[in-house]
Amino acid sequence: MIPSPPSGPRLLGPLLAELRSARGWSQQRVAAELCAASGVPTLTRHEVSRWERQVRLPGDFWSAWLATVLGVPGELIDEAVARSRRLGVAPAAVDPAGSRARVALLTLAHR
Repeated sequence: MIPSPPSGPRLLGPLLAELRSARGWSQQRVAAELCAASGVPTLTRHEVSRWERQVRLPGDFWSAWLATVLGVPGELIDEAVARSRRLGVAPAAVDPAGSRARVALLTLAHR
């Protein structure tokens, strides 16, 4: 039996990891389920890992498919993405020169 998701807004990474683990799925399995459901064959377990580690956040397209595949209301995923974005937990990628100013500007632009 899969436990019901917790109430209230959560950060996306821990939420995804918890929902995935509750099903006994690997990141590879989540990626495969997302690819099968969406018809987009290019998503890998590396992207799922990035979402769970909050290195990146999924856009609207993948958020909707995550909710479908994980069997939770879309609002749960959307709220977690929004909260993670508001708190700035998914930092912008650092450019090759490692410019902190550029990262700060990109983070500000996403808010």
